[in-house]
Amino acid sequence: MVEDQVDRFFEVLADPTRRQVVRLLGEGPQRAGQLAAATGSSSPAMSRHLRILLSAGLVADERGPDDARVRIFRLNPEPVVAVQAWLDQVQAHWRDQLGSFKRHVEQKESS
Repeated sequence: MVEDQVDRFFEVLADPTRRQVVRLLGEGPQRAGQLAAATGSSSPAMSRHLRILLSAGLVADERGPDDARVRIFRLNPEPVVAVQAWLDQVQAHWRDQLGSFKRHVEQKESS
């Protein structure tokens, strides 16, 4: 399950515009029009990007309090937590491997 989330995360963020959208939303919630203007994308293109980000769970949306037609987009931290857990596992594996290699080299040097 976590592996699927990690795969989807990297697949979705392979697109530079979507990475830029995630960076922008990291600064705070924004409307689609603001994101389109900031990335230099057309409204239909931004709509497609946001649909993909929403389906992957990286982004959530809510309706504006004054106008239900206005959607505000924000980051969803859950997929990032799953990726961080995966990265922690990879890092722990490499730390163990490098520790074993270091002990091996030190043992050879002392022989």
